Amino acid sequence: MNEKPPFPIPVVPAGAESDPALSACSGAESFALMVLGDSMEPEFVEGDIIIIEPEGLATDGSYVMVWLADEWIFRQLAKRPDGGWKLQPLNPKYPGADIPDLSVIKGVIIQKSKPGRRKVAKRYVE
Repeated sequence: MNEKPPFPIPVVPAGAESDPALSACSGAESFALMVLGDSMEPEFVEGDIIIIEPEGLATDGSYVMVWLADEWIFRQLAKRPDGGWKLQPLNPKYPGADIPDLSVIKGVIIQKSKPGRRKVAKRYVE
């Protein structure tokens, strides 16, 4: 069997925008990430691929990517009874985090899939 060589994925440090192809990308384009860790189990397991919509509408119950305390966090958005917001992990081993407002949300997860399995996908936004 003749296997294709792996497709190289460039890893670029934050702020390094020397590649014109990278700087030409719109901040509003959807992108994919691989789930690492177990904080969002059982819905999202390590190795799942998630699609993030940077300009997606974040509502109560949405899965979101957040920039908080100088790190990226993947959590479920939950409205608190007092009207504020909280980032909630699905795995009870991890603590939740209150957020000041929705400005820390940098994208909404719209889909997940298993690597290499196109038919095994779940959409979160229609």
